[in-house]
Amino acid sequence: MTWDLSCKDWEQRLRDRRSLVPTLPLDMAAGNRAVAVLNKLRLADVPGTPTFADAGGDWFRDIVRAMFGAVDPVTKARVIRELFLLVPKKNSKTTNGALLMLTALLLNERPRAPFLLTAPFQKTADEAFSAIAGAIALDPVLERVLYVRDHLKTIVHRTTKANLQITTFDPAMITGKKVVGALIDELHVLGKMARADKAMLQLRGGMQPFPEAFLATITTQSDDAPAGVFKDDLEKARGVRDGKRHSPTLAVLYEFPEAMQRDQAKPWRDRANWPMVLPNLDRSISLDRLDAAFVDEEEKGEAAMRLWASQHLNVEIGLALHANRWTGADFWEQAVQVLTLDELIERSDVIMLGIDGGGLDDWLAAGALGRDAETGCWLHWGRAWVHPVAMERRKAEAARWQDFMTSGDLVLVERVGQDIDGIVEVAKQLEDSGKLLQVGVDPIGISDIETALNDIGILKDSEGKDRIIGIPQGYKLTGTIKSVERRLAEGSLAHCGQPMMAWSVSNAKVEARGNAVIVTKQAAGACKIDCLVALFNAAALMSLAPEPDMCTDEEVLAA
Repeated sequence: MTWDLSCKDWEQRLRDRRSLVPTLPLDMAAGNRAVAVLNKLRLADVPGTPTFADAGGDWFRDIVRAMFGAVDPVTKARVIRELFLLVPKKNSKTTNGALLMLTALLLNERPRAPFLLTAPFQKTADEAFSAIAGAIALDPVLERVLYVRDHLKTIVHRTTKANLQITTFDPAMITGKKVVGALIDELHVLGKMARADKAMLQLRGGMQPFPEAFLATITTQSDDAPAGVFKDDLEKARGVRDGKRHSPTLAVLYEFPEAMQRDQAKPWRDRANWPMVLPNLDRSISLDRLDAAFVDEEEKGEAAMRLWASQHLNVEIGLALHANRWTGADFWEQAVQVLTLDELIERSDVIMLGIDGGGLDDWLAAGALGRDAETGCWLHWGRAWVHPVAMERRKAEAARWQDFMTSGDLVLVERVGQDIDGIVEVAKQLEDSGKLLQVGVDPIGISDIETALNDIGILKDSEGKDRIIGIPQGYKLTGTIKSVERRLAEGSLAHCGQPMMAWSVSNAKVEARGNAVIVTKQAAGACKIDCLVALFNAAALMSLAPEPDMCTDEEVLAA
C-alpha cells in the first residue's frame, strides 16, 4: 500500500500558518492514541513543567498523528517509513524529537525492540536525554513503566524490554545496527561527515526486518551550502513535497519558497514574513527576541547575518560569505545562466582556457572563458580533477567533493597523469572549435601540461607567438581580480551555476597589501580555490585579447 505524501500547496499553507501535513487516510484511532500519550508528557525544562498538551504546538501533534496513524492495523506495516522535518532553531526541535521517541517506546508492542536517538554533538544528545529522563521523573506512572539507565543514556521498558538508546552519532556504532525506530537530530551536520552516507545506508538497511520501523530526521538548514547525506535527503524531501518524487517519506519543511530566498530584495529579511517558518512561535520563541538577535547579527555584516538566517529562518546558503571574502562572491549567485560547455562554445567568438593546480594533494582545475559573439558577455565553465590521496587527506570535505563528482564537475582520477589527460580532452574540444586562442597557466610547474598541449597542436599562433602563456600570480593578478569583480557586479560575466565553483568562490579569502588584492591558496587553507584561480588565469588573457593574435607574453607580464 502506498500513499501520495505530497503537499503541493505548501507555500500557501506557510502563509496561512496551517499544518504542512497533507490530508491522509490515517488510522485516526492509532494516531490520536499517540497524540494522547504525547500530550501527557511533561516538559522538564519549561517553568512549571507543563504537559505537552498545554505547551506544545498543534503542528507537531499533526506530525505525530501522521507517523503513528500510518501503520496498517492488520499487517502492522508502516506506510510512512520516514520523516524529514526541517525547522529553524528554537522551535523545540530537540525536545519534540525526544518526546516523539519516548512516545514510540511507550506504544511499541515488539519484545526487546531497539530504538535509537542520535545527534552529531554530545550537547544535543545530552539535551535529548535530559528531556526524556525529565519527563519520566515527573510522571509516577512512567517511572513504574520505564527504567532510566543514566550512565548508559538508555531507557528500558520494564514490560516489553524494548530500549531507547541516546548517543552521539558515530558511523562505526551505526554500522550493522538493527533498530525498530530511529531519530537523527541535526542531519545537516552529518552532511559534512566522512562515511555518514554509508552509515545512513546501513541504518536504513537495519530496519528492513521490521515492517513497523521508521526513521525520523529533524534538522535545521545547514550553516554552509548543503552537502553529503543532508543534501541528498533534503532534495528527496523537496521532491516528495512538490509531487515530483514518490517515497514513503513525510516531508515537512519550514522554509521560504525558493523565489523569496533568491530574490535580490531579500524578502525573508522582513520580520512580517518570519512567522511562515516559525511553527512554535509564541511558545518557545518570540518575534521580539528573534528581531533583537537579527539586528545584532546584521550589524556584524553580511556573513554573520546569513549565518544567523540559515539557522533561525532556514535560509539556504549558496555562498558562505565570510568577513575577508573576495568581493566578487557577493555577486556570484546573481550571475548564473543555464549553460553547458557546448553552449559556451557555440555562443562564443573567442575562448580562453585557464589552468591551475595539479599536485597530488591538490586539484587540477580548468576554466573555459568565452566571449559571447552578440553581447560581449564573458561566459564561464569549469571542471577539476583530484587524486585519491587528496580525498584521503581531506576527509572532512569528502562528502562535499562526492557531490561535485556526482554532478560531473569534479573527476576522481585513478592514476597519475589522468588529470592532465582530462585537461587535454577539454582543450582539444575547444581547439577543434577553432575558437580557442590561448591557454593561461601558473608559470610554475607547467612542463607536463605544456608538453601535453603541444602534442595536440597548441603551441604557436600564425605569427609564431606562444599560445600557452604563464600568468603572473600573487599581487600581479590584482587587475584581473578587480576586472572579474566588476564584470560580475555589472552583469557582463555569466557562469553555469556549478556548485563546485560556488564553493571555490566562497573559499576565496583576500589579503590587502597596499593597493593590491591577494587571493592565495595559503589563505584559503584546505578549502580549494583552484577553480577560481583558473578563471582568473583565463580572464587575464581575455581582458587583453578581444580579437585573435592580439595578446602577447609581454602584454600579460606587464599587466
